[in-house]
Amino acid sequence: MRYLFSCLLVFFLFLSGCSSQNGEKKSKESVSKGKLQIGLVFDVGGRGDKSFNDSAYNGLEIAKQKHGINFLYVEPQGEGADREAALRQMASDPDIGLIIGVGLLFSDDITAIAAEFPDKKFACIDYISKPGVVIPANLRGIVFEEKKGSYLAGALAGLVTKTRTVGFIGGMESSVIKKFETGFIAGVHAVNPDVRVISGYIGMTGSAFANPAKGKELALGQYGRGADIIYQAAGASGLGVIEAARASKGLVICTDRDQESEAPGFVLSSMTKAVDRAVLKTVEDVLDGRFKGGGVSVFGLADRYTDYVYNEKNAALIGTKNHEQVEAIRTKIVEGKIVVDETAVVQ
Repeated sequence: MRYLFSCLLVFFLFLSGCSSQNGEKKSKESVSKGKLQIGLVFDVGGRGDKSFNDSAYNGLEIAKQKHGINFLYVEPQGEGADREAALRQMASDPDIGLIIGVGLLFSDDITAIAAEFPDKKFACIDYISKPGVVIPANLRGIVFEEKKGSYLAGALAGLVTKTRTVGFIGGMESSVIKKFETGFIAGVHAVNPDVRVISGYIGMTGSAFANPAKGKELALGQYGRGADIIYQAAGASGLGVIEAARASKGLVICTDRDQESEAPGFVLSSMTKAVDRAVLKTVEDVLDGRFKGGGVSVFGLADRYTDYVYNEKNAALIGTKNHEQVEAIRTKIVEGKIVVDETAVVQ
């Protein structure tokens, strides 16, 4: 397996080297030896999850179009056992200047490898900081205000539900996904205290983000118990929840990206984390010489890096009055009038 992984990585490096000859726009002056080259290591679920990973890839595509950077990517096998090896291979390549790990499961590995390669720049999406662990000066953690965004998703569900029962389905049971759950429940009960929330998780390991069949099974069970809206934070497994919504004629609130196209008429909204914009911002900071590591950058509600979808496609499902109420709640959270503690440790 490691031999196959190494061969795949060499293949991607070869492709990237070929693509650098295609006359793309020059990188900014701060990159002295040609175009900036970036290595992206996907989370479990990989490219094509129509969620978190695809959004990160899209951010690099935008950076390529705007600034002429080059990039290559690797998808860890199975539950991501090759995650550390992929990061190390990227860091060992002299042509790669920035390495990005997509997902909370990278936090420990990327912290250790960044310390080993101080001349490289690293970024980790959904980075988990641990007490007593120093973040290397060349590593930037990227986090979103998912608990606040989930609070808005909960408020929306609490306002729209007709059965007074809603559901939550998470991928891997972890501190980050628990933020989605607790934020959602708090938002539901803030607008409608009598609503029942049914919660479920797909699993305890990274593979829980890549099991659509299990996601569909859990969702069908929740719809069968009376839920008319389910909020899913399950990566590629969420595609199964969307399928269950269509089959049950229920509604689903998705995460990370607008997933309305997966089931038009059944996606109430999506709690979006603009991973693509955060990746683009990180690349531009490297190009402009503004990249700073040693800490965590928060991309939140104030600038709508964390947000929810409301447009012409779901306006009728949500309703004008409900939208106005959710927007009022959003404003109060941004202003500090409603406190949703992102730093609270969730058991």
